[in-house]
Amino acid sequence: MTGGFPVDLILFAMIAAFLVLRLRSVLGKRTGFERPVQPEARPTGFDPRGATIDGMAEEVPAGGRSGRHVVPDPRTPPGQALSRIASIDHSFEPNRFLDGAEAAFRMIVSAFGAGDRTMLRPLLSDDTYAGFEQAITARENAGETQRTELRAVHELAIEAADLRGSIADITVRFVTDQINMTMGRGGEVVTGSDAVTELTDLWTFQRDLSQADPTWKLVATRSA
Repeated sequence: MTGGFPVDLILFAMIAAFLVLRLRSVLGKRTGFERPVQPEARPTGFDPRGATIDGMAEEVPAGGRSGRHVVPDPRTPPGQALSRIASIDHSFEPNRFLDGAEAAFRMIVSAFGAGDRTMLRPLLSDDTYAGFEQAITARENAGETQRTELRAVHELAIEAADLRGSIADITVRFVTDQINMTMGRGGEVVTGSDAVTELTDLWTFQRDLSQADPTWKLVATRSA
């Protein structure tokens, strides 16, 4: 990020604020990491909901929204939980939630790679953010930089859903093609490579449906 008060900083702040607001509305109006983030790796692993994600869903980056959506049968436990969520939040719709999840996934992966704490903070729970922030700080202290490229999103599937009182959790499986590489001070490769690798991540998003804030926050992640 830039410092001081030059014009480019003002423009950056405006763009960041715009993206956060759009994401919050997306995930909030439609519509979460099950394992702490691993400091030495990309975040295994957003915040969607099911109603207001229209605008964001149409703004996925170049390469397009390629992900195939998989929604559980309404008769299964996850499907029944989604129905209960929709009975409380009438704007919730599973496919729209997945659109928001993809938008969030892209933003979080990109922000983590760039070390953009400002973008990450409103999208993650306190514990999850602490894990990301620790990893970013360790990388900065070591003089390392991260190169992360999300080349394609092949599939988004709702793996699990739960509603405990007003607390809703939805776990999404992301199957993506990525390049992840950490470089040292001299430009040497510390971890990863420039090869495109297919990765499967499980991200869990959570929201208190009784609250006015529509944002679903990333609360857990793990690699499958």
